[in-house]
Amino acid sequence: MKTCNETANHARRRALGIRARRAAGTGLLLLLAGCAGTQGRPDLRLERTALLALLQTLNADLLAHDSATLTLERWCADHRLADPARIVARRLRDVDKPVPDDVRAKLAVGPDEPIGYRHVELACGGHVLSEADNWYVPGRLSADMNLRLNSTDEPFGKVVAPLHFRRRTLSAQLLWSPLPAGWELAVDPPRFAGAELRIPQRLLRHEAILYSDTQVPFSAVIETYTNAVFDFGSWRPRLDSR
Repeated sequence: MKTCNETANHARRRALGIRARRAAGTGLLLLLAGCAGTQGRPDLRLERTALLALLQTLNADLLAHDSATLTLERWCADHRLADPARIVARRLRDVDKPVPDDVRAKLAVGPDEPIGYRHVELACGGHVLSEADNWYVPGRLSADMNLRLNSTDEPFGKVVAPLHFRRRTLSAQLLWSPLPAGWELAVDPPRFAGAELRIPQRLLRHEAILYSDTQVPFSAVIETYTNAVFDFGSWRPRLDSR
């Protein structure tokens, strides 16, 4: 039986996901209406709105699920980024970051409790879909989990899956949008004549705390999602490189 906290977290993630999907759908309808009468030439507003809808769809899926790894694996499969569509973690071992001041409080650990750190790239085939900073409490994981985290490049979410963890999103930020802020309030839809659409390297950033099935926090993550999530179809030539 789910606890009240688990039910609340699930409802929160569901609400966030629904809001993001509604925003994407509303934006698409508004821009389709604004694009009427432009037959015979490409409409850059429609193109940008289609991209915003894709971006918000990914954002909603990430917010609605506990495992970013599995969500990215589904995205990779659905958009045929690789075959097989399997997420691997490329651990960058020469990167080390101090524990942020607020992380110990969020993880409910004292000043002397050891904190582990991993900086990884989550890749599907040759596509690096996200980068993650992960501070975790080794004392709240099994010996086998700690061994795998220290000696392999397995994704964190797959290693700790036996904890049946739940994710509490602290923030979800669009780092870039193909449409300007407040575009939906304008009397006339924005025009982009001659403006080439380029998709920058970093698109989304999520911050979250992972909790075990006994509601004990054990990991704080900051995930940054890259434009490689759009490395398919007509979007591929528009991706900026690092």
